[in-house]
Amino acid sequence: MPIEQGAWPKPVPIIDLPLRGRAVSSGVIDAVTILPASSAPEFSAIVTDREFHRIPGDGGSHRLRLVWLGRRRVPGIVVGTRLRVEGMVSRRDGLPTIYNPRYEIIGTQES
Repeated sequence: MPIEQGAWPKPVPIIDLPLRGRAVSSGVIDAVTILPASSAPEFSAIVTDREFHRIPGDGGSHRLRLVWLGRRRVPGIVVGTRLRVEGMVSRRDGLPTIYNPRYEIIGTQES
């Protein structure tokens, strides 16, 4: 089902995401993790809503983990891609995490 322009709710800053519950957020992919073939398929990406990544003393409060279970790759999800995501937020290793998020690629960062 295609998403109409403007159909998404306004994104919430990552620092304001609930501990648990449905939310919409946006940001830029800062890192991706590809697990070895010997482990269960899982593809994850870290999204940040800060333009200047990895600020010392930030404590990761502007980072959101996205996890696609059963996937080794997700088309279009690479470092530098700007996207909007929606899903159920939970905590994993201290970071807000959304499993199998609905996402929309907005664009990519230019070098």
